Amino acid sequence: METLSTDKSFGGVQGVYRHRSSVTGCDMTFAVYLPPQAEDRPVPVLWYLSGLTCTHANVMEKGEYRRAAAELGIAVICPDTSPRGPDVPDEDDWQFGSGAGFYVDATEAPYDANYRMYSYVLEDLPALVADQFPLRMDRQGIFGHSMGGHGALVMALRNTERFRSCSAFAPIVNPMTAEMAANGFSRYLGADEAAWRAYDAVALVEDGHAFPEILIDQGDADVFLDDGLRPWLLADVCKGGLTDLHLRMQPGYGHAYYFVSTFMEDHLRWHAARLCDDG
Repeated sequence: METLSTDKSFGGVQGVYRHRSSVTGCDMTFAVYLPPQAEDRPVPVLWYLSGLTCTHANVMEKGEYRRAAAELGIAVICPDTSPRGPDVPDEDDWQFGSGAGFYVDATEAPYDANYRMYSYVLEDLPALVADQFPLRMDRQGIFGHSMGGHGALVMALRNTERFRSCSAFAPIVNPMTAEMAANGFSRYLGADEAAWRAYDAVALVEDGHAFPEILIDQGDADVFLDDGLRPWLLADVCKGGLTDLHLRMQPGYGHAYYFVSTFMEDHLRWHAARLCDDG
């Protein structure tokens, strides 16, 4: 692991790092914020997954999470959204390729060699950070924005033994039928839509997966609301089931980090109540 930068913030340390991933077959950059409590003891872990066109840096620079994370004693880890590099296949399309990995393990050539972001976030990067930082890997939560919200929901629903908490900002809840995701799914996963269901929150709940509680914030002025996000689809399939979904429609808010940063502290406190409840 190579350290690219470290900066003190709210008594903790915001670091940016790079490592060679055997899962994605390329160098990957990620960010870790360690709160001041990490100087004395391992701390709970909160994974943040970013959205389309983003890198680790978007939330790090615009998300305003460090003050609350320092107060609550939670580490925040921000992976990249896709593999990158001259040998990684890419397309001139903001909804596919670089910056648009959709947190799936691709099965279609040539993307299957590198676009394995599900395994990268779930297995490869956790193994690295567990070895390098003072973290409570028995206390992990996950959240994200837009495409990253989709990724967070899918990972939580499929890995209830790993994650104790889950939330999302404006997630793509049903990417199989979303204009901004279906094309990418077909190119990463092939034409058989049965294979897509493993990476679709609505389909996973329909197929019997559940997570105890999920918080979703969604702006009602979001330009992607009707064609891409549609959180009511997830609310409908969760009704009367094993997943207690807290969907909050926020009047006047759009899709950008002005929205995310406004409700970031709410989400950190949501996770802290489930990650730090018994010390």
